[in-house]
Amino acid sequence: MEEKFVPYEKMSPRERRKEDAKHRRTWGGLNPRTRKADSGKIYKRGDKHKRTELNWYTKLR
Repeated sequence: MEEKFVPYEKMSPRERRKEDAKHRRTWGGLNPRTRKADSGKIYKRGDKHKRTELNWYTKLR
C-alpha cells in the first residue's frame, strides 16, 4: 500500500525530525574548529622562536 503525502506543516513533530534528519549532513569525523585559517594580522610568537637543528649549531659556535 502506498503512503499518502502529508504536508510538512501537518506532520507530527516526531515525523518532522525524521524528515529533517534525512536532509542533514555530518562533518564526517572532521572538527570544524581545526578548519579555520589563521588571520594574517595576529602575531605568531611560535614561528619566531622555533628551534631548528641548523640554528642550534650556529649559536654554539
